[in-house]
Amino acid sequence: MRIVFMGTPEFAVPTLSELIGAGHDIVAVYSQPPRPAGRGMAERRSPVHAFALELGIEVRHPSSLKEVGEQSSFAALEVDAGVVVAYGLILPRAVLHAPREGCFNGHASALPRWRGAAPIQRAIMAGDAETAVNVMRMDEGLDTGPVCLAESVAIGPDMTAGELHDRLSEAGAGLMVRAMAALERGSLDCTPQPADGITYAAKIDKAEARIDFDKPAREVHNKIRGLSPFPGAWFEIVHGGKWERVKVLKSRLSDLSGEAGEVIASGETLIIACGGGSGAVELVSLQRAGKKACSAREFLRGVHIEPGARL
Repeated sequence: MRIVFMGTPEFAVPTLSELIGAGHDIVAVYSQPPRPAGRGMAERRSPVHAFALELGIEVRHPSSLKEVGEQSSFAALEVDAGVVVAYGLILPRAVLHAPREGCFNGHASALPRWRGAAPIQRAIMAGDAETAVNVMRMDEGLDTGPVCLAESVAIGPDMTAGELHDRLSEAGAGLMVRAMAALERGSLDCTPQPADGITYAAKIDKAEARIDFDKPAREVHNKIRGLSPFPGAWFEIVHGGKWERVKVLKSRLSDLSGEAGEVIASGETLIIACGGGSGAVELVSLQRAGKKACSAREFLRGVHIEPGARL
């Protein structure tokens, strides 16, 4: 089929790759505009943009699709379907209905749970044991369209958002290929989402990344793994007479207990008690500002923390 692909981050690249591998004609790719990034703040293309250019596919990166000219340009592509994966722009009605068969979105949650911007992180932070990736026929609502195909994915007790991201990205790529094959055959059936169980995955605010060891251990653990690797849950220590922020990239639950924020083991391991007698979390992988991620053992070689100290 003739397809226009719309996506921006690394999460969307496998889907684009699999659609090309399945023999579909990707007429054009839409992605977010290049943005300043890195120390030099030079403009950087999105992962989807860069991947498409390598393959010689036309890339368009408007800042909005609300203008009539942009909508007319999209319609002029005369495609069979639009495929959208983590694009980041709202598709107006004129764009949604321009492809002959409509637009289809790959979304990383068990809809209607976790509609919105950050479904992977929110599922882990809420302690969900399972999520899904699905393909839905898009309408004008926020992830409200009927679901065509879905595949469940288990969330392990220590799985991070980064690990789940990669698993859902690959699963979603295969699912979209199956959906487009069924669409081409005329056998793609889509079912309206249920009216109950709706939750929204708000965009992650960097202010919520600070670790509060007064919270129960499981809640702290879920925050750490839900925000790993980005933006990274963090706490602060005094090192060299200055406050220093430390990200925690991996943790696990511990049965040890103490006062909230108390360091109850250090040297080889770094274990911090949490609130309400709920146990503790072992900080497995940490990252100091401007440094590489390291194990707790390596971290404690550079930062001396005594048992009984409070974080």
